[in-house]
Order: sequence, then structure tokens, then C-alpha cells
Amino acid sequence: MCESFRILFALCRVGFYALYRRLCCKGPSPTRPNFTVLCIGLENAGKSSVLATLSGDDLHKIEPTIGFSIKAILFDDCILDVKELGGGDKVRPYWERYYQVFQGIIFVIDSHSSEESLQIAKQEMHNAVKHQQLKSLPLLILATFQDVEGARSPEELSRFLEVETEIGSRQCLVRGCSINNKEGLTQIFQQFNEILMKNLDEEIEHRQSSPQHSNRV
Repeated sequence: MCESFRILFALCRVGFYALYRRLCCKGPSPTRPNFTVLCIGLENAGKSSVLATLSGDDLHKIEPTIGFSIKAILFDDCILDVKELGGGDKVRPYWERYYQVFQGIIFVIDSHSSEESLQIAKQEMHNAVKHQQLKSLPLLILATFQDVEGARSPEELSRFLEVETEIGSRQCLVRGCSINNKEGLTQIFQQFNEILMKNLDEEIEHRQSSPQHSNRV
């Protein structure tokens, strides 16, 4: 009952956050583009730690995400509004209720977890990326805990996850990382940001060249 209440409360937060963005975030466009990104993965994969490292938060104060959390991460060229979903067994069935308008997906996987956990992560990732609202979005697969002995390499995980056959033609990066290497983690996200910004430029160019836009001009 307590878990169901928490999930219901989190769903309500989604609606309030969306309303807040519409009412309070109108005004001049920021100098840096803003992208809304979905971050998912199994429980304890390191999602919150990765985001906290990038934003400079205290890692010792991180608590497991139940439902969802939203964090704005500032980069030199853009801002990522990252919506992180909890990865617990009782939360994952509700993931698709959170799928709204995103510009990209981050899937975090523990590179030194058990074979059983990897199989579950693989299935959850395939289900998510094939969802109607997410199926064409750029994907960043983050293999965490690369500094732990026995961790699988990004290449190994790419084969295990069947990226080439299951992900399709979407833009996809598979990268290994460690929260003990913030510089390397930042570089990975900058590569992902470049994809998001290129897609935005192409979308703007397409709109400007469309017949409807030409007629209005």
C-alpha cells in the first residue's frame, strides 16, 4: 500500500511539473538550448550517482529514486532536463506512464552485475526503446562501474544487448563510465549533447524550409 501511494504521488508530480513548466517557463528563449531527456535503468545501476556527479551534488546524500526525479544539468552548449525513473521491481511496470515528449534516452546498466540482472536490464531496455513514444529517439547506453574488477566492457555489453539488431537505425552511443572520473563522464554527455543539438538544427531547418513556413513569410 505504501509503495502504491508513493507511485501515485510521483505520477501526480509529473502533472504538476508539466503545468509548472507551461505557466512559469514562458519568456525569452535561453541562449543555450534545453533538452528533456529520459533516464532509466534497473535499481542500483548508478543513475542517480551519475547525475549527481555531473551536477556536483554530494554523493553521500543520494537516496534511491522512487517514482521519478528531475534534475537540470548545465553544460557549456546546452541544458539537459533529465527525468530519472526509479528502477525497482514495483516501479518498472509504471515506466511507460511517464513517457511524454523527450528528445533523448539514457539507459544506465551496471557493467559488473550478475547475468540474471543483465538479462532483466536487456529486456527492459528493449521494451522501452520500442515503445511508440520513444522508438525514434537518440539513445545513450551508459555502462557504469567500469572501475570495478570484472566489469564488462562497452563492446561486450553492446553485443549482449544486441544493439545492432534490436536498436534499429536510431542514433546510439554505448559508453563505459565511472563516477570517479567526472571529466570522462562529462565528455560522454557532450557527445550525446552534440547529437541532440544536431537533431534540433535539422528540425529548425526543416521547419524553415517547409511550404507552410514559406507561405507565412
